[in-house]
Amino acid sequence: MRILVVEDDEKIARFIRKGLTEEGYAVDVARNGEEALSFATSAPYDLIILDLLIPRIDGITVCRRLRESNLSVSILILTAKDSIEDRVTGLDAGADDYLVKPFAFAELLARIRALMRRPQSATSNILQISDLVLDLNKHRAERSGALIELTSTEYALLEYLMRNPCQVLTRTQIMQHVWDYDFYGGSNIVDVYICYLRKKIDEAHDKKLIKTIRGTGYTLCEDS
Repeated sequence: MRILVVEDDEKIARFIRKGLTEEGYAVDVARNGEEALSFATSAPYDLIILDLLIPRIDGITVCRRLRESNLSVSILILTAKDSIEDRVTGLDAGADDYLVKPFAFAELLARIRALMRRPQSATSNILQISDLVLDLNKHRAERSGALIELTSTEYALLEYLMRNPCQVLTRTQIMQHVWDYDFYGGSNIVDVYICYLRKKIDEAHDKKLIKTIRGTGYTLCEDS
């Protein structure tokens, strides 16, 4: 999953980015409101973590403009502004959640998981297709009850596929959601990581879940 962090405090931005990257998220950082709007309208983010006290264009204005542009991305305000009026203003501007600094990183992760749940799994942090199970809280993947050891990138790729079951995802879509702007990989990086996942998820099983759609991309789906 790809996240945009909008934060002008370099220390806080670095802390959040490091923590989220270690959790397997692809993370970009914008330092001001103008950068935030530019980033948000040029890449398909799953979540925006937005400070309100940012230069050039303030966070509330950024939030309103994003909603006016009909972007469906989830927005989590993360700010030192802690009054009830500030919270109401932020939520009314279109934010989905509001977290006050200083914050516990574990709570930030929990709120991210809650915001990124799909409607069909709104009460669960478990994604399942056939006998393949992904526990979002524990960052644990299993197939037929056997633990699958995954790197952070493999986990992020598997999560993206499982959040979009039976949907054909192009290589460009996968690249945009799993890797951030700072990644400089070869043109076949998606194919390479799909190969890694296949070896870990499908190789030992008769039922293959990851499928290639020739000339288009990939899908993860249980055959009917």
